[in-house]
Amino acid sequence: MTLPGFVIRNAFRNKRRALLSTLSVAASLFLLVTLQTFQREFTLPPSDIGASLRIAVRNKVSLGVPLPVRQRPIVEGIPGIAGVTPFTYFGGRFRDEAYTPFAQFAVDPVAFTNVFVDARTPPDQLAAWMQDRRSCIVGKVTLERYGLKIGDKLKLIGTFYPVDLDLNIAGYYSGTPDDRSVFFHHKHLDEMLGGGKTVGTWWVRAASAEAAPGIISALNAAFANTSAEVRAETESAFQMGFVSMWGNIKLLIGSISSVVVFTLLLVAVSTMSMAIRERFRELAILKAIGYRRRELFSFILAESFGLAMVGALVGAGGAYLAFSFIDLPKLTGGMLRQFEVTDRILAMAFTIAAVLGVVAAIPPALAVARTSVVDGLKTLD
Repeated sequence: MTLPGFVIRNAFRNKRRALLSTLSVAASLFLLVTLQTFQREFTLPPSDIGASLRIAVRNKVSLGVPLPVRQRPIVEGIPGIAGVTPFTYFGGRFRDEAYTPFAQFAVDPVAFTNVFVDARTPPDQLAAWMQDRRSCIVGKVTLERYGLKIGDKLKLIGTFYPVDLDLNIAGYYSGTPDDRSVFFHHKHLDEMLGGGKTVGTWWVRAASAEAAPGIISALNAAFANTSAEVRAETESAFQMGFVSMWGNIKLLIGSISSVVVFTLLLVAVSTMSMAIRERFRELAILKAIGYRRRELFSFILAESFGLAMVGALVGAGGAYLAFSFIDLPKLTGGMLRQFEVTDRILAMAFTIAAVLGVVAAIPPALAVARTSVVDGLKTLD
């Protein structure tokens, strides 16, 4: 029998235990990869072309406090700004849904296309939207999810505002990181509310990435010591602010991941110690016929490392295949936009498995090294 054959035969001597050990590693690493992918999904800043140029301007007190519409000429007059649009969250309910998964925003259609340059709409549909004040454009994901089409009515029941909207779908947009939202005319919302004195936020596009820091400083200074001071920040910082409202996601997921790894380590060490304890006599005989400590440790390490890597292949590899072939953005209605198991996450999972395999082999290897041939034969005699 060859040495590799000897190690493999010992590893699968107790098939039930080997299977359970491998599955425990696989399940733990599957969970770990899933958690890390969730963390990446919710903390990854926008990376589209326009994100580096867009700036969100909100009330310094709170996002829920509106800004006066009279600020617009001042904002447009700041050097380096290429476009400005009002951006007001409507928050209506669609149909009889208790929770509507797509957001709705009132904007200036002409300025919107200049600020959100990555949103692509067919020219004829874009023209129809601009001409009809009661119309809207709908994200392609939402359009497909609800089976809507151009020309349909889209009725939104007001929750934040005491008005309902009955909009005509003029077109759709695509090409953004989140093709779910609905955009309609801010003037229509103003008419429904009986006046247009406030907006939710301003969204600004800088002419260049180099000009963005100066524009942020100028925006904050322009309204300092007024009744409506503002906080200007990049799109990435604005979105990370929403994430921070849920708490420290990185700390939470990191804590759970640490518990998973620590529990897995305890299980692996216990399993390997049990497996080696049952073979003390055989290892004592190997010692007696001339095998040295480092060679015995190599046998134990190969067995432990092999089982850990098989578990990693099943768990981490299974997570990669599952999340690659299942269309999670469609399945979750666009709530999960990418959910990509990256090479870095896979490398982390396999590294943890490798370290686990090495560490789990150390306690039983030390026990074998400290046990004499006579004591080893007596232990299981």
